[in-house]
Amino acid sequence: MSTLEINMINWLVVCVNEFASRFSLDVKTAFKYLYNYGGIAFLKEYYDVEHTLSFDEAVEDLQLICKNNGGELL
Repeated sequence: MSTLEINMINWLVVCVNEFASRFSLDVKTAFKYLYNYGGIAFLKEYYDVEHTLSFDEAVEDLQLICKNNGGELL
């Protein structure tokens, strides 16, 4: 596994944890939600840009992406 892949995985894990914390979800539920509503795919596709933002901004982006794909978290 390349250094980029390892960094990406580590960053994705932190994003999921931050999302879970923001919405008072357990990590497994947060991951399922993000996976089902396109958040994980978004983070993977736009990693090059998203990882330069703060985690708060990344979580806000995830909230918007998931909402646009039918997710209903506030």
